[in-house]
Amino acid sequence: MIEAVKLWNEPNNQSHWDFHLDPRWERFSEMAGGAARRIKALAPGLPVVLGGMSPVDASWLRLVASHGLLDHVDVVAVHGFPLDWNHWNINQWPEKIAEIERETSKPVWVTEVGVSTFGADEVQEFGLRRTTELLADRVPRAFWYSLLDLPPTWEATTRHRESEGSAYYRHFYMGLVRDDRTPKPAAAHFDPRLGICQWFHYEDHRLDFAVEWLKKLGVTKLRTGLSWADWHRPDALAWFDRQMAALADFDVTVTLCFTPPSRGIVEHHTSPPREPAEFGDFAEAMVRRYVLGERDAGAAAATEPALAEGAAGAVSTVVSREVVEAAP
Repeated sequence: MIEAVKLWNEPNNQSHWDFHLDPRWERFSEMAGGAARRIKALAPGLPVVLGGMSPVDASWLRLVASHGLLDHVDVVAVHGFPLDWNHWNINQWPEKIAEIERETSKPVWVTEVGVSTFGADEVQEFGLRRTTELLADRVPRAFWYSLLDLPPTWEATTRHRESEGSAYYRHFYMGLVRDDRTPKPAAAHFDPRLGICQWFHYEDHRLDFAVEWLKKLGVTKLRTGLSWADWHRPDALAWFDRQMAALADFDVTVTLCFTPPSRGIVEHHTSPPREPAEFGDFAEAMVRRYVLGERDAGAAAATEPALAEGAAGAVSTVVSREVVEAAP
């Protein structure tokens, strides 16, 4: 069951939204606000979450609020990784939440929080325990990122990749379960009061294995994504249907994001789209298909010849995170 729709992922992070093309987030606010209005028209009771800001930045929230974006969402979300990438202490989590709560009366969700095992398994075990103490009863939703390590043969999408040094390689060790399918010590300490955030790539071979582990850990709240870019693949809906059917037993917060390169101002999944309303088309189609159960919804755009030409450049749902807490 989809319990919430999240619009974009880390929109104040250059790895996910090219703010050099949209320095005041006006295009983003137009795009996300339009999509939120269309979702509300279809499913008024379905919470709409503003994509988790990373870094946690009250000034960014004030900026998009000045564009009217907060008028159209129900929840504001943040992401934090104080033991890997952020420049603040894990014990500052309550302060970070309070900073955002001072800017808005809307609930604040933590839609990604995690600790890698890049340095040692014990660091993640400590981080999971402390995060649970700090957040499980502090916010309505906190999603641990992630269940599975990123396979070493895949790429984590960041701006500078390997040149980021150890910061880049931490992306591959965020899971509670290793790529060889063995659990890490922290898995024994997962508290189901937290949810799990697990992204799935296009036709991800790990889907069924992930579902087994989610159930084994007692997970009820899950955050995942459907890629707008993948929607432009000719067989996208078959994968989307399989993914959402496999996850039907969980309360899912589904994130909609990533511009099809052929539809961007520049050909990249972080680009603002040339036509912001097209993101609303995607959002409406996904809500019709997976919330309202309209099984014919969503098929038209994916097979539209003018859009399908960009399929070769489309990207799967990817995990990435800006290494530096760049100011907007």
